[in-house]
Amino acid sequence: MLDMSQDFRLFMIGPMGSGKSTVGRVLANLLGCSFVDSDAEIEARCGADIPWIFDVEGEVGFRRREAAVLSDLAKRSRVVIATGGGAVTTAGNRELMSEKGIVVYLDVSIEQQLKRTGSGEGRPLLAQGDREATLKKLMLERKPLYEELADMIVSASSGNARKVARHIQEQLSARSLLPPVTD
Repeated sequence: MLDMSQDFRLFMIGPMGSGKSTVGRVLANLLGCSFVDSDAEIEARCGADIPWIFDVEGEVGFRRREAAVLSDLAKRSRVVIATGGGAVTTAGNRELMSEKGIVVYLDVSIEQQLKRTGSGEGRPLLAQGDREATLKKLMLERKPLYEELADMIVSASSGNARKVARHIQEQLSARSLLPPVTD
């Protein structure tokens, strides 16, 4: 992990529906940092939504774009970055996040994911078949990666983004990892 006295970068990781973007926005505000959602950044750069990218380029093409965007975002300072749920599946992304910032894993149950992802619209990996079975399969594959990469694991099951963000802020403070105060 880098020296936080010089820079501050926090990556929010976790499965679909864990609240990475919602909690990330609140946390960035509490910390006086900017916030970026990597999926939104990919869409802005491509001029197309993620389902379209998956349709045209497949998951491999999407993951290539995701890696490029994360690499660019990791050059920013004083930022909270919400990653896509599958960003951890790329070894280079894991290495980048581990080296360039603090990694917070938002843990949430499959039941909560089902509630929060609704019909799965706009989520290519949930577009077909049994959503619950897909979420279970993804969690089985990704949870060990989330846990291995995380500097901090936080339950996001309460559904209260402000409460979760404050808890993260308290943990950062207890570990002397808060961003430096700016004028």
